[in-house]
Amino acid sequence: MPFRLTPDSRFFFPSGEHSRALSHLVFGLAHQEGFVIVTGEVGAGKTMLLERLWERLDRGSYLISRIDTAQVPADDLLRLAAAGFGVGPTTDKAALLRGIFEALRAGRSAGRRCLLVIDEVQALDLAAIEELRMLSNLAESGRSLLQAVLLGQPQFRQMLARPELDQLRQRVLASYHLGPLSVEETRGYVEHRLRAVGWHDRPLWEDGTFGLVHHYTGGIPRRINRLCGRVLLHGAFEQSDAISAAMVRLTAGELQQDLAATSGTPSAAPIAAPDLTGRVEALERIVTRRERIFLRLFDLLADGGGGR
Repeated sequence: MPFRLTPDSRFFFPSGEHSRALSHLVFGLAHQEGFVIVTGEVGAGKTMLLERLWERLDRGSYLISRIDTAQVPADDLLRLAAAGFGVGPTTDKAALLRGIFEALRAGRSAGRRCLLVIDEVQALDLAAIEELRMLSNLAESGRSLLQAVLLGQPQFRQMLARPELDQLRQRVLASYHLGPLSVEETRGYVEHRLRAVGWHDRPLWEDGTFGLVHHYTGGIPRRINRLCGRVLLHGAFEQSDAISAAMVRLTAGELQQDLAATSGTPSAAPIAAPDLTGRVEALERIVTRRERIFLRLFDLLADGGGGR
């Protein structure tokens, strides 16, 4: 399965964007204080980037508290951070802050750097962000006890521009916005993931297919994974040794319809009467094809996979 949606550092592809973002992370961590920020669209590869970073670090020298959801109020954010550092639960905020401070001191005394990692940081309210800034002020003997890595969607940059967050902005040591892959990088990304699971040009991806993959996904890695996974499924059911441009177009259209049906997104405009027949015929073709796919899958299961 070369196109799993779950981040797996084995599939990390060092595109220009991801390599520069990784360099910013390494640079920021070298300062051992303040904030390091990486933003990007949903599915741009922020979590994958973090997983790759962990491979380059000596995990034994870090004490890490990681929060994967940030849609919590300020006090709950503190409790989550404290739990990650091994601090027991308490409803008393003063006791909670003392516990965090002592945990950070103990980590520093043991030669470990304390790191707070927050994903989806754009979901935090201003009160929670202010608590983060206050935590970053914890220091002893002129040395910061805590550094934070913040991952979020592009709107977090708009939040940072607010006057109320001026003090936090002053503590940002490195910041990078992770952009999409180019057309050439999209091809490299797809081939890289295929080769990681033993692909040797079978099925062959015909000319024009990678350009279409980029067109339909905008170069966003998670969208590429979703589309290419479905394209391979299409090719497998059709028992094809080549992935064609027509396969990519058809699969992208079906995927778009599936997502629209799942989200309940209404059409941008009502369907005009002259177009109704054509739309019905297109839908019938899709249904017929899916019935054929399910029948083929049933046959494969019935004969034990046909030796495949």
